[in-house]
Amino acid sequence: MFEAARGVPTDVRDRLGRPLRDLRLSVIEACNFRCPYCMPADRVPDDHGFGSAQRLSFDEIETLVRGFVRAGVTKLRLTGGEPLLRKQLPELIARLARIAGLEDIALTTNGSLLAAQASALREAGLHRITVSLDALDPALFHALSGGRGRVADVLSGIEAARAAGFAPIKLNCVVERGVNEQEVLPLVEFARAHGHVLRFIEFMDVGTCNGWQRERVVPSAELRDRIHARWPLRPLEANYRGEVASRYGFVDGQGEVGFVSSVSEPFCGDCHRARVSADGRLYTCLFAAEGRDLRPILAEGDAALASLLAAHWSRRGDRYSELRGSATAPRRHVEMYLVGG
Repeated sequence: MFEAARGVPTDVRDRLGRPLRDLRLSVIEACNFRCPYCMPADRVPDDHGFGSAQRLSFDEIETLVRGFVRAGVTKLRLTGGEPLLRKQLPELIARLARIAGLEDIALTTNGSLLAAQASALREAGLHRITVSLDALDPALFHALSGGRGRVADVLSGIEAARAAGFAPIKLNCVVERGVNEQEVLPLVEFARAHGHVLRFIEFMDVGTCNGWQRERVVPSAELRDRIHARWPLRPLEANYRGEVASRYGFVDGQGEVGFVSSVSEPFCGDCHRARVSADGRLYTCLFAAEGRDLRPILAEGDAALASLLAAHWSRRGDRYSELRGSATAPRRHVEMYLVGG
């Protein structure tokens, strides 16, 4: 379908019939943590990062988002690196919140800088916040952040976000066998007590530097059984088609928990997400090897970008998680810290 009189695509489908609905946009590639499954300290130096001129400007980001909305995107998630390191982020969010057709703006953060910014983000028009939280134990959390984070700061950020009106807040936990399995039940108890929605994510082979091994993956089914034995669960319907987490409600009515099972139960068939790095490269899969530079087309405006997206997305056939381990699966992947999770 095309917008009348402008020739701009409004419903783009890829080769597997999947529409373009969600955009994950990295606003910065730098991070103040060095989590081992994303940006391990022994592989990514402290001074890692683009120069400010390499990152998309706010004007370029606004044009980019307008183009994606013309192509059918209704949901935007701002990511990093750590997006709260991007200066004047509330100003950008306020600009994006005025884009007609953009129904939802979310943010994923490690939460360490959230306490000071939560109110401004809410006032700017941010709808939802997701905080990564892999452990409650202070010593383990410190280790899992590469020796750079304090869980107390993250918990203060979560509380500030709740006070600012973000509810429910989603918490993401990546579980690795032999690393933080013991944190599963304490995290569930914490989420239930505070009204947060907890998502457990299988350890994925994103990027090239996290030393992924299948033996370190804890399948969602195993976690679900463990939680169910303590707090009985019942399956819930997805909130929308293409939702990545399988949802379960607690039988006692005290909230819900979800599982993102990219390794054990791939969901490529309903993947509606595109990703753009902070320097303006488009990736049509979290596990893609190469990105398409969008910066040159941004100078021509959002309508030109929407037309390019229609052509590019129509050729998309990515389904890495379904092919993982096969001879046809790509061996090199973009780093997670460049395109968010």
